[in-house]
Amino acid sequence: MLKHPLINTLKNLKGNPRASVYTEPLWGIPYNLFIPYASIYMLALGVNDVQIGVIASLGLVIQTFFALLSGAITDKFGRRLTTLISDLLAWSIPCLIWAVAQDIRYFIVAVVLNAIWRIPHNSWTCLLVEDAEDDQLVHIWTWIYIAGLLSAFFAPLAGVLIGAIDLVPAVRILYVLSFTMMTIKAFILYRYSTETQQGYIRMEETRHQPFFSLLHGYGGILKQILRTPRTLVVLGIMLVMSIVQVVNGNFWSIIVTERLGIPAEHLAIYPFARSVLLLILYFVLVPRVNLKRFRNPMLLGYLGFIIANLLLVTIPAGNYWLLLASVLIEALSVAIFLPLMDSLIIVSIDKAERARINSILAVVVIILTSPFGWIAGQLSEMNRILPFVLNIGLFVFGVVMVGLAWRFTKQDEKSRT
Repeated sequence: MLKHPLINTLKNLKGNPRASVYTEPLWGIPYNLFIPYASIYMLALGVNDVQIGVIASLGLVIQTFFALLSGAITDKFGRRLTTLISDLLAWSIPCLIWAVAQDIRYFIVAVVLNAIWRIPHNSWTCLLVEDAEDDQLVHIWTWIYIAGLLSAFFAPLAGVLIGAIDLVPAVRILYVLSFTMMTIKAFILYRYSTETQQGYIRMEETRHQPFFSLLHGYGGILKQILRTPRTLVVLGIMLVMSIVQVVNGNFWSIIVTERLGIPAEHLAIYPFARSVLLLILYFVLVPRVNLKRFRNPMLLGYLGFIIANLLLVTIPAGNYWLLLASVLIEALSVAIFLPLMDSLIIVSIDKAERARINSILAVVVIILTSPFGWIAGQLSEMNRILPFVLNIGLFVFGVVMVGLAWRFTKQDEKSRT
């Protein structure tokens, strides 16, 4: 086991990749503990399906603004400092607001602040990957996912807590715990990281430029993206997963509790089972995944996503086992798909302009995703299976995008030879 490729990567990480990976459990564990209950917590406080969808769309609209600024902020102030300050604003403070929420107004304020996460997502990604070797990327991203999966060992405690003191007070405790752990993580990462080499270059290049003048170059960056078919296809793959994340994050727990009749205190069973399987799969499957042969694994991942959603919308009420099958098939697909997708994004981006290209890609994805919170809310209000029928259609579109990405990759290889 000590010679396992993932273990070797973890032991041999140095500098910023080491600091970023080693501190990630302090963010991933609390996030994955509260997120399964976020929507039903809102329902319990009087927020309805449509309002949940509107809040999700509002968050995405505001994320557009912060994603647009994220590249300029990251270049101007550096990857390290940007990550510290924006993590505190985007996660620590909203967790406190969610912990004391009374009605929809609290969730609106929290989602506005939480939208700032688009800034540290950019700066932290640069901090994570810019000093790493390309052949480490799939394993590095795998360890980031594993960090969140460690919450599996604590998820049953969340279910026990809900069963003992009821949903609302239990989730309030989870949010206070999240505030504490995420704040500690932000300061530890700042202490043990350094600015990246590319970060120093961009800080020096932008030192004497007014901040808003840095935004003037975005038009050229957008043209560069639009003229790069491979990047456009990767953008399509990102868009599919972004919309699906909005649907699942806001409506999965609702369909499970409201349509399938699974009690809230039993929800923890499914994140626990999903996380345990993912931990196993990351160690068994990921070492066999090769970024240069991404097509078939990604297509297999999409097939699994489609089957998992078909199961979810056809499960009879109260059937724990079929719901478990849906969750585990989805976990298998995640293990195959996500590390490849994240690595494909990184290698498809010009290194010299990574921060600004990441920023523009995020803005485009958010703009195109924004209506789907509201759309999914309307669909859920009509019938709680409809948001997941939407997911199935998106995965079919993703299959086409992966096929095109493979075609462009092969064309690039031929042109180099």
